Amino acid sequence: MKSKMPSTKGLLERLDNGEKVVVAEGYLFNFEKRCYLQAGHFVPTVVLDHPELVTQLHKEFVRAGSDVVQAFTYYAHREKLQLIDKTADLETINRNALRIARDVARETGTLFAGNICNTNIYNLSEADNKDKVKQIFKEQIEWAVDEGVDFIIAETFVKFEEAAIALESIKEYGKGVPAVVTMAATGLATVEGHPTTVDKVEIAEAMKRLEAAGADVVGLNCFNGPETALGVMSHIKKSGVKAPLACLPVPYRTTTKEPTFLQLTDPITGEKVFSANLDCVMCSRDDIFKFGRRCDEIGIDYLGLCCGNSPHYTRTLCESIGRRPPASEYSPDMDLHGFFGTDERVTKNVTKDVQDALK
Repeated sequence: MKSKMPSTKGLLERLDNGEKVVVAEGYLFNFEKRCYLQAGHFVPTVVLDHPELVTQLHKEFVRAGSDVVQAFTYYAHREKLQLIDKTADLETINRNALRIARDVARETGTLFAGNICNTNIYNLSEADNKDKVKQIFKEQIEWAVDEGVDFIIAETFVKFEEAAIALESIKEYGKGVPAVVTMAATGLATVEGHPTTVDKVEIAEAMKRLEAAGADVVGLNCFNGPETALGVMSHIKKSGVKAPLACLPVPYRTTTKEPTFLQLTDPITGEKVFSANLDCVMCSRDDIFKFGRRCDEIGIDYLGLCCGNSPHYTRTLCESIGRRPPASEYSPDMDLHGFFGTDERVTKNVTKDVQDALK
């Protein structure tokens, strides 16, 4: 892979200069599809078992146009590793993931991001719960800073208070690195038609509070596909949030009736498809291209794709905003296709009866 020149511009400098930052996420689902990670607990043990594959996927995402190499530490936290009796590997899995990402980022001149996420144990009714959650964030943040991250992503929070604790933790233990905080809107509860967090904070209000608390970038990730995410993002933009906005939906065809990929049903059987049967509701590349164009129109400068993402989607997203990453060398060009090509070198050989039969 051809290396980029080392970059000297950080995340905030790029955004302040009006540049867009494309972020490829989606490692969990990608490795589950490749049979190196188990759906259910979704713990990224592939970092320990096959680090070379993690390196390869990082490089493929960069080649497809990602400006950021995000360490694969999503769900590599204490609560998740307890489920599979691997808490002894907690620091190792985090540091391995961070070093793999750092090496690729430094080689390619991209930004290196740490990652923390929903803990699944947040419950304010328990007296010491906040301390437990904060400790989970603290250790991952300190390892990330120690390994030299350029910024930290805190993501996929359904409760505002947990997102606020994550931001507070980055501010306290992150030694000044920028914080990107994104929430997952369920769409199950609304105020005047707009989603609320599970703890009943209207989504734009949640963004304003995170901005006021010092988040450098705020927005949505996961749960919603492009169609439903963009409606919420447009509302957030119009609400007056001043911080740069992030939008990283899942590449699935969610609708107003089924606003998240957790609710999607098979169009033929009517059965719920999460997570093993999501293939039947995946976005097309045209869907992703349209998503990128809409981000441009709304004014979203930090954009990407979450669970279900693959390099071809990231490439399409980059092309939608006028970029041509190295992987664009192999973008589709049907002119030379044996049946549908329009180049005269093809058309002179393909008989009309074959073309008509395949229309």
